[in-house]
Amino acid sequence: MADDCHEAPNRHDSKLPLVDANTLVARSLARAGVDRMFGVVGIPVTSLANRAVALGIRFIAFHNEQSAGYAASAYGYLTGRPGVLLTVSGPGCVHGLAGLSNAAVNAWPMVMISGSCDQKDFGRGDFQELDQMAAVKPFSKFSAKATDIKQIPNCVFRVLDHAGSGRPGGCYLDLPSDVLHQTVTETEAEKLILDAETGREREVIRAIGNSEIEKAVSLLRHAERPLIVFGKGAAIARAENAVKKLVETTGIPFLPTPMGKGLLPDTHDLAATAARSLAIGKCDVALVVGARLNWLLHFGEPPKWSKDVKFILIDICDEEIELRKPWLGLVGDAKEVVERINKEIKDDPFCLGKSHPWVEAISKKSKENVSKMEVQLAKDVVPFNFFTPMRIIRDAIMGLGSPAPILVSEGANTMDIGRAVLVQTEPRTRLDAGTWGTMGVGLGYCIAAAVASPDRLVVAVEGDSGFGFSAMEVETLVRYQLPVVVIVFNNGGVYGGDRRSPEEISGPYKDDPAPTSFVPGAAYHTLIEAFGGKGYLVGTPDELKSALTESFTARKPAVINVTIDPYAGAESGRLQHKN
Repeated sequence: MADDCHEAPNRHDSKLPLVDANTLVARSLARAGVDRMFGVVGIPVTSLANRAVALGIRFIAFHNEQSAGYAASAYGYLTGRPGVLLTVSGPGCVHGLAGLSNAAVNAWPMVMISGSCDQKDFGRGDFQELDQMAAVKPFSKFSAKATDIKQIPNCVFRVLDHAGSGRPGGCYLDLPSDVLHQTVTETEAEKLILDAETGREREVIRAIGNSEIEKAVSLLRHAERPLIVFGKGAAIARAENAVKKLVETTGIPFLPTPMGKGLLPDTHDLAATAARSLAIGKCDVALVVGARLNWLLHFGEPPKWSKDVKFILIDICDEEIELRKPWLGLVGDAKEVVERINKEIKDDPFCLGKSHPWVEAISKKSKENVSKMEVQLAKDVVPFNFFTPMRIIRDAIMGLGSPAPILVSEGANTMDIGRAVLVQTEPRTRLDAGTWGTMGVGLGYCIAAAVASPDRLVVAVEGDSGFGFSAMEVETLVRYQLPVVVIVFNNGGVYGGDRRSPEEISGPYKDDPAPTSFVPGAAYHTLIEAFGGKGYLVGTPDELKSALTESFTARKPAVINVTIDPYAGAESGRLQHKN
């Protein structure tokens, strides 16, 4: 959706105090409740960033718009309010598409604001000229272009409201350079903002009927093997208390998606994460809250799921219900719908109980699988495999108690193994590659987490390949003195360096490094030291424990370079079948 209004050029008495467009944008953002921005400044938006800072909006300046965009998208998820990205025109807008598309795919509220070339010179080869409204179209839920200064407040409020209402997503605001040089009087500026505020509209979600809630409860009540699945949609809806009440009232086992972890503690007695295959393969009714039946949940289809399973799908988006065609679709906010289910159950409660055969089966399988994992984790393997350092990191994080650190995780083996080993106990404390499986999000997510939750330590567990996408942003960590500890699993490349068979090493460039290889023994820890941060190189359990203790206590920017056996792990992680 796009909006492009046309009004007469502004005219005003030159004797009155004037407000320029940069100030008007900043004031509109501040009045809408924006207090953080991420971005890279330059022509024509440097003044806009400075005006925003002067009005009390904290601007976090990055080296690259991709990382800034990932930060804005994650900030939207963590706070529930649109994260704002500011970019320059042309290539800056293109770089920002990484964050905008990430917000779109993950359904996180975000607004990208980009300067653009002079309107009168568009089509003539102007500086950084690009049809940015067309460029953002595949990834933007709603786009607006202010073709005159008087449209700015309305455009600002509209993109913010569209980003955060209904199913959240990325929205776009285009600010031509000539518009940013226009002015209005102080009186006009205030009236424009007031009019935009009073004219705000939000997407309305249709209310579901009581009969649909009754059907959902009846299905759960009469199920022999019910399961509750929840994802990051439940997390952004702040549904944790409602979901906890539902789980503990009914005794139904639950399964979080990767970023749903922590909504209820991984250590909960009814957690089915360690018995995932059994849970999804044998359940007969699955209540899915704020999670899409996409590749992460095997599309809700056999052979992973039973062919007879009945899905009750809670989603804020009608289109998602139509696409998945569940047994029962409940359109609405995850928290509100689950609260209504709880209210319906309260009048006629039921509970499976610990001795229920289904609960016992899940519990037994979970304990078996956890025991097998712990046997593997108990070994101190040097040179490090992935399990030994992951266990040490898990124990160090658990030792911090509450508030739990926010964990950022990306990589193939690093993220896959970390998902199984690292324990989440609090909501919205895990950020990973998400719905798209995006590499390169790590440092942007770290910065967003530190800005959104300054009371929490941020711990990133990164593969060396994932770290490399945005490694320069460690300077940003140091510049803002953010409490972030980045742990790099350094195994010398993508999946682990050169894993080619002798038959694959041929051709005129056979002596080149393998496509998966990096420089062996890369000193990633020295990168942050160049900017005044703390770096550690570790290769033994004692060295890692010492580095974690020191860096966690200091709560200062640090990089821990963990040397991993290049032959540990597997190519493509758990997605080998897709490579």
